[in-house]
Amino acid sequence: MASFLLKDVRIFDGEKTTENGSVLVENGEISKVSQSPIEYHGTTISKPGHTLLPGLIDVHIHADSGNPVALPQSLRFGVTTVCDMHNEFYNIEKLRKQIKGGDCADLKTTSFAATIEMGWPMPVVLAHHDTPEVREEIATWPKLDTPESGRKYVQDRLKERVDYIKLMHESGTILGQKFNKPSLELQRAIIDEAHKHGLRTVAHATCLADTLEILGCGVDGLAHCFVDQPPTSELIAAYKKNGAHCNPTLATMASATTEGQQMQEKYAHDSRVQHLIGEEERGRMCACMSFAKETGKAENAYEAVRQLKKAGVPILVGSDAASPAVGTAWGLTVHQELAIFVQECGFTPAEALHAATLLPAQRFNFNDRGQIKPGLLADLVLVKGNPLEDIDHTLDLRAVWKAGELCSAYKGQV
Repeated sequence: MASFLLKDVRIFDGEKTTENGSVLVENGEISKVSQSPIEYHGTTISKPGHTLLPGLIDVHIHADSGNPVALPQSLRFGVTTVCDMHNEFYNIEKLRKQIKGGDCADLKTTSFAATIEMGWPMPVVLAHHDTPEVREEIATWPKLDTPESGRKYVQDRLKERVDYIKLMHESGTILGQKFNKPSLELQRAIIDEAHKHGLRTVAHATCLADTLEILGCGVDGLAHCFVDQPPTSELIAAYKKNGAHCNPTLATMASATTEGQQMQEKYAHDSRVQHLIGEEERGRMCACMSFAKETGKAENAYEAVRQLKKAGVPILVGSDAASPAVGTAWGLTVHQELAIFVQECGFTPAEALHAATLLPAQRFNFNDRGQIKPGLLADLVLVKGNPLEDIDHTLDLRAVWKAGELCSAYKGQV
C-alpha cells in the first residue's frame, strides 16, 4: 500500500482548517497530521495553493443493476464512499467484487430496501421499464406485509452484512398518484428490529405528510426533503424529537420539479470535468425527472433545510444519483449539492463540506473515515484553490486517493 508525504497544503480535516499543513500517509492510513514540518524520506508532494479534504461521502446513490460506472465515476469526482439505498443483493455482490479490482469508491449498503407489494418504487419502475428482465428483478424484492415479516427482513439483511436499513414511505402525493404504503405498525417493527441490532434506519418520503408519519415511527433519518408544501413547526419538532438527520437530495428534487435544469446543464458541461464523466452520463444529467413539475416547488425543500439547519438538525449531503434518475450523475451531483447548500440554504462552505465528510461518517458510524486524522483511512481529495472561500473550487480536482491509492484518472498529475 502506498506511503507518501503531502505538504504545504491547506487542510480541512472535516471540522477545522489548518494553513500550510502536512499529512503523512503510511500503508493506506493517515499516520501524521501537522502544521509543523514532518520529517520523511520517501515520496514527498508539495502543493502550495491547494486544499486537502477528506474523501467525500455520498449518503444516497443507487448503482442500479450493479452498474459498473457508478463506483469508478464517483471516485473520480472525489467521492470515496457511497451509500447505496436500494439494490438487489446479487448486484451488491457484483459491486463488492468490482471494488476489489481498485479504482472504485467504497460501497455501503442496505441491500434490498423494505419494500411492499406495489409500493414505492415498484409502480414507477414498471410504468417506465415494464420488461421481462425488470419484472424478474422486482420479483426478488421483499413484499413485506406484517410486523413479523418486517423483523424477518432485518434479520435477512444482517446475513448480507448491510450497514443500515432503508425504509420506503411513499404515498405518491407529489406524483399525483396513490401508491400502496407500508402500515405504521410494519414500519415501527422494522425500525425497532434494526435498532436492536445496532443499525441506523433511513426512510424515503417526498411529501410533508409522509415525512411526519415516518418520523413519528422513530426513524433515524430521511433520505429526501419534501417539495409539496412549505415546512411547519410540527416538522421541526418531529426531527428534534427523534434526533433525526435529513439528507435532502436537493439537486434531485429540483430535477423532479424541473427547476434544476439550468444548474444541471452547467455542471454537466463544466470544462473542468469532461474527462471524468461519460457522454451517456452527461446527457442524462441534462434531463429532468419532472414528476413533481405540477405538484412541488424546490423552494419548499430549500426552506425546510434552512429551518432544520437553524434548529440544529444534522443535514447530510447525498445525491440520489442513479441511471434512471435523470438530472443526476454519480459523483458530479455531490458537487452540485454542495453548491446548493451554500447558495440556497445558508451554509458556509465549511459547513457544507462538513456535511459531506465527518458528519455522515458520525451519523452512520463509519468510524474509519470522514476526517483527516491519524489512524483513519487515507481517503483524500486535493483541489486547487480554496473551497472554504468559494465552494466551486471543489471541482478544481487535482488528486483523489482511496486508502492511500491514487485514482488512475490523476496519475501523472501529482
